[in-house]
Amino acid sequence: MKMSPVVHFEMGYKDKARMVKFYQTVFGWKTQQMGPEMGEYVVAQTTETDTDGMVQTKGAINGGFYQKTDDPASHPPSIVISVDDIQAAMKEVASAGGTIAGARGPDGKRTLEPQDIPGVGLWISIIDPEGNRVSMLQPKSM
Repeated sequence: MKMSPVVHFEMGYKDKARMVKFYQTVFGWKTQQMGPEMGEYVVAQTTETDTDGMVQTKGAINGGFYQKTDDPASHPPSIVISVDDIQAAMKEVASAGGTIAGARGPDGKRTLEPQDIPGVGLWISIIDPEGNRVSMLQPKSM
């Protein structure tokens, strides 16, 4: 079986400016604010990337920050795992005892279908049998 790598991390924030200042000051990370169409997401660059945004340091990953909600599932950090076929992976999640947590569609409403992140790929959040929230991404290039 092909292994699916961890390609991204995500953490929530309550105060965006405070979060950005902390990670820039302590770790030297670069951040890029996305607009309201992307849910005020903040992309975090933890290592050098090429012009296509691909990590140049072997073993390193970049990540992002999202606005925490009242939903406790939005509070702990999460990892994003790259998959070749998100529909097939969703079926595997269900057959292995996990559940599909869903994604927010363009209208902001929760959906059980993968969200298309422009220029990135298809993304969806799942809950593993231990109760951990994890995300899956089918990159655009696949």
